[in-house]
Amino acid sequence: MNTFFTQIRVQIEVLILQKSTHLAFVLTLLFSFVFNCTFAQSVNKGHITGKIIDSVTNTAVDFATISLFKIGIVTPFIRTSADEKGTFTLTGLPEGTYRLTAGFFGYRIKTVENILIGAKTANVSLGAIMITPVQHQLKEVTIQSKVPILESKIDKLVYNVTSDLTSQGGTATDVLTKVPMVSVDIDGIVELQGNANVRFLINGKPASIYGSSITDALQTIPASQIQRIEVITSPGAKYDAAGTAGIINIILKDNKTKGVNGSVNISAATRLENGSVNLNVKNNNWGISTFFSGNDQLNSNIVNTADRLSFNAAKDTMNRYLQKRFTPFSRNGYQSGFCFIWNITPKDELTATVGINHIITHMTGRTAQDQQTYLSSGIVLSDIGSERISATDFGENADNWSLNYKKTFRKSGRDLNILYSSSYSKNTNYDSQITNYLNGGYPSSGIQSNNPGNDRETDISVDYTEPVAKGFQIEAGLKTVLENINNSVVTDTLLNNGTFINDNGQTYKFNFKRNIYAGYVSTSFSLFNDFLNGKAGIRYERTDTHSDLLGIHIPIDNIWSPNLLVLHKLEETQSIKFAYTYRIERPDYDDLNPFLDIIDPHNIATGEPLLKNEIGHKFELGYNKTFANNSSVYIGGFYSYNNNDIQSFTTFYPVYTANGSNYYNVSLSKSANIGSQTIVGINLSGSATVTERLTLRTDILLLSKNNSVPGLPSVGGFSYKANLNVTYRLSDGLIAEAFGIINSKRTDFQNIRPGSYIYTFAVKKQLFDKKASFGYTTTNPFNQYINQYSSAYGTGFTQTNLRQKTLRSFGITLSYKFGKLKTNDGDNDAKT
Repeated sequence: MNTFFTQIRVQIEVLILQKSTHLAFVLTLLFSFVFNCTFAQSVNKGHITGKIIDSVTNTAVDFATISLFKIGIVTPFIRTSADEKGTFTLTGLPEGTYRLTAGFFGYRIKTVENILIGAKTANVSLGAIMITPVQHQLKEVTIQSKVPILESKIDKLVYNVTSDLTSQGGTATDVLTKVPMVSVDIDGIVELQGNANVRFLINGKPASIYGSSITDALQTIPASQIQRIEVITSPGAKYDAAGTAGIINIILKDNKTKGVNGSVNISAATRLENGSVNLNVKNNNWGISTFFSGNDQLNSNIVNTADRLSFNAAKDTMNRYLQKRFTPFSRNGYQSGFCFIWNITPKDELTATVGINHIITHMTGRTAQDQQTYLSSGIVLSDIGSERISATDFGENADNWSLNYKKTFRKSGRDLNILYSSSYSKNTNYDSQITNYLNGGYPSSGIQSNNPGNDRETDISVDYTEPVAKGFQIEAGLKTVLENINNSVVTDTLLNNGTFINDNGQTYKFNFKRNIYAGYVSTSFSLFNDFLNGKAGIRYERTDTHSDLLGIHIPIDNIWSPNLLVLHKLEETQSIKFAYTYRIERPDYDDLNPFLDIIDPHNIATGEPLLKNEIGHKFELGYNKTFANNSSVYIGGFYSYNNNDIQSFTTFYPVYTANGSNYYNVSLSKSANIGSQTIVGINLSGSATVTERLTLRTDILLLSKNNSVPGLPSVGGFSYKANLNVTYRLSDGLIAEAFGIINSKRTDFQNIRPGSYIYTFAVKKQLFDKKASFGYTTTNPFNQYINQYSSAYGTGFTQTNLRQKTLRSFGITLSYKFGKLKTNDGDNDAKT
């Protein structure tokens, strides 16, 4: 009977492959159900298990296609998919000899022959099945790595930094400018699909291990330390619900090759200096790795020119406030880390990590100011000139540690993960400004502020995966996040006699505590004979927030965050996918802090402790195609809708009174839940191997953004980001590359953000049997400044701005690798 059902199902599947009728598809479902019910009662129940691994990166290939053939039959006996961890189990197999194939779009098909299921070999474990990315091999040369620079997987896009030449000597921020769907402005602010609410992870852990300022941290991580960047625009239920834009996971380098190996990277440039050292020791059941890296961003000058007009209809007057500020800026920092991996048994692994991060930024400023008041008829009532001298120093020391236990079981795909991670950062922030008036007989005024604080976060999580049936598994987990921020501000005001006295109204302490308790259930599935693969899940998070503000009670917040992702493989090299996610953006510490920042008395900022979470819904539809010559293309569209949108709202005050003091012509910026924001976008990215020597990559992001506020006109507009990367092999071991990017201006709520363009040229020569390399890189060599024009507006005022920043740079890089650089199977190229 089993043979009878098998023959019928094979004949129907042939009809499906020939795309004969819809009836064949329905009959397949019916006969598959009857067949499986009958076959399950068979006394011959063989099993085949295995795990699909990328032969280059040594990572699991999620949802790879598995086909099992009986010898002599050309149509699959069973076709299914691996789970999200690359594992698969084929059950209920009758005795016989089989052939198994494994593949995924972007990979070559791997075939395992002569698999015997019999009375003595009922359970067959194939172990790790290594499949190789489709790659166009250049003759007589291997460039950097066999890893393609872009990989599109079911739930994420992977950008392999080791294949990127123009990022040499740069930082993580420079690398992110190359990543599809990601935009970075010249100050290092990162957006994903037009949304700045990005959740950053480092090696899969919260980026809090790098302290409180992720923008500063990204600009102190050398590009030479990064292995790859994973962009997850529609995260599953396993991930924290925070971050309406999605997740960017930065994976640092980790060589798992047995033996001793390491690398040294040094770069020197007119704008930035980098250096890093890596050392790895790996034995049979244990491994140790350590690194030290640091960089120094040399003085770069920033020039800001602002022209603000304000109106007072009651007095029939206008005020014009002109500013021109010169701001030299510098940043330096270092990171170091240690990792110990112990394979206690073949199924028990313990990983311990310790890391430190140190950042210092220094900024001084000299601002020329002119404040004019005049009637609408043009008669000048007053004209006050002044000069403000300011300084800002920021320092951060962050420590982090983690302990991870992973348990695998005899049943393939079943595993348990327990992770404890904690970070502690100590910050110092000093600001000062003194204003000297050039006319009018006004006394000098000034303020200085010392703001130390610390941030402690502890994460504890437990994750369990259970393969329930062929093509279906369940994952569940629990997590606790404990965050505690303590901050104290001491502010002094300048007296007429030139001394400073404490300002009680601006001297305060703000303690903030947030606990998050979460749980989730997620499934990975393969339906209709591998017609659809996907993930679905739901996450619950309870947030309990407290502060020491008198009279302020922040209510407990409960959210349910569902997600769905489905993928259909049109063939082995192309697929389409659809995804929906529900995510939130919690207000951070600065958004909630109600105390005034009055370092610039004409531009004051404050927070709102009763802010609500921003709620985000995102829908995505994407198409991916890879080609045999290592070319690929991705086309995606998305729609996101955020409610309770957290924005900074600016209001102009002719006179603003705070703590008994009057401030004149003030723009007050306050965090608020302002209406909703809608983003519709299209992303086109791809790479093309034009010839053996020439490769092109491009990424184009088109956005339409709309901000809607009740009672006010909608604000928004069209914007774009486009880049092009050209790589050319001049000779064996000599490569040249050019990269250019354009970010258009963007209209946000109350302001128009400026656009920018950056272009980079690089060349790299490999030496000493490709164990060493020398490179030269230049950025914006023909432009001293990046000129950025922007504007802001609100009730009773308008403002135009010109910002000029130095980005021009010339530099060299040196790198050297030592020790054993090849794995036993030879898949990782030593000559890089």
